[in-house]
Amino acid sequence: MTLALEDRLAVTELIALHGHLVDAGALDRLDEVFTADVVYDVSDYGQGELIGLVAVKAAALALGAGNPVAHHVTNVFVEEIGDDRVHARSKGLGVMADGACGSVTYEDTVIRVGARWRISHRRVLARKLPLNGLGQG
Repeated sequence: MTLALEDRLAVTELIALHGHLVDAGALDRLDEVFTADVVYDVSDYGQGELIGLVAVKAAALALGAGNPVAHHVTNVFVEEIGDDRVHARSKGLGVMADGACGSVTYEDTVIRVGARWRISHRRVLARKLPLNGLGQG
């Protein structure tokens, strides 16, 4: 089955909404992006897996001023992996208060919940080496 264009757009907008909500401090609206039992994997940052919306919100609050002031997402690629389930990859840029910038890759499993799409699993991969380290000895 081919994923409808409307669904691709909805998934892309869902991924973008995360940055808008977090940057605005609207953590109580994260249920518009994630399932209640989301697995948010930030192992690349030494924090392991956060399970559920409460844990995701608590981690953001604990990081406090260490959070980026801006989350920008781009290069969204959506691939259907089953009925009402897609895999989405996107690139993220985080801008810190001091102007420093970091890059990540988001790997998301997105599922249809009723009439809406929600991220049920997100893995955040830090991008630290050009070409992912290829050719660097």
